[in-house]
Amino acid sequence: MTRITRRLALKLLAAGAALGHLPARAWAYFIATLPTRTVEIEDFTFEAATGLVRQGGAAKPYILTVDGLVTRPAALDYAALRALPQVAQTVDFHCVEGWSVADLAWSGVQPATIAALVGPKPEARYVIFHALGRTRSRPEGLDHYVECLPLADLLSPAMACLLALDLGGSPLPLAHGAPLRLLSPFDLAYKSIKFVTRLEFAAKPVDGWWTRANGIYDTIAPVPPDRLRRPDPRMN
Repeated sequence: MTRITRRLALKLLAAGAALGHLPARAWAYFIATLPTRTVEIEDFTFEAATGLVRQGGAAKPYILTVDGLVTRPAALDYAALRALPQVAQTVDFHCVEGWSVADLAWSGVQPATIAALVGPKPEARYVIFHALGRTRSRPEGLDHYVECLPLADLLSPAMACLLALDLGGSPLPLAHGAPLRLLSPFDLAYKSIKFVTRLEFAAKPVDGWWTRANGIYDTIAPVPPDRLRRPDPRMN
C-alpha cells in the first residue's frame, strides 16, 4: 500500500483543487490534518470562539499591535479584526520546498485597511511582522518569527496581500497560522508569516527569521516565474 506522505497529499490536494473535483468536506479534512507547523515551539493554542490565546496554563485575549512609524498606533483584539471589512480571495500557495497548492480560498483584512486605520508616517517604507510564540532556535538571537515586506507591495491591489483570518470558509486552524497570518501570494511561503501579533511600520527593512536561520534564502523571495499561473506584478 502506498503511504500518503505530506508531500504526496499536497500534490493530490493541488491537483484536485485545480480541477474543481475535491469535495468541500474532503477539502476541510486536508486543511485540518496536514502537518504544517514549522519552527515555533508548540506551547500555545488559540480559540476562535473566544479570541483567547492559551499559553503556559494562562489565557489572555489575542491582540494585534500596530505601531512604529504611524500616527495612530492601534491594539486590535480578534473581534475588532473580524469587525473590519473582510475580503475573500482565492490564490495559489508556493512553498520554498518546491511544492504548490492551487486555489486556496482565504478571507480576511487587506493591509490597506489597517494602514488607513493607523496612518503610516511619510518615512514608513516597510512593515515588520512579528509572530506569537517562541522558536526552537534563535538565529542572531531572534527568539520569534519575523518577516518584513515593503509597504508598497502590501498596499498594491495587484499583489493580493491579505491578513488572513479564514481558510476554506472556516477560521484558520492553528497549524495554518491562527489567529492571523499574512498572505503574500507572489512570494515563497516563508514570507507569509503565521501567528501574526504585531505590525511594526519602519523606515528600513530587516532580514526575516527564515533568512537569518538559512543563509541561502534571500530576504527578497519571489516565486520563480515557471511556478506561477499569473505573472508577478513586480516583473512588469
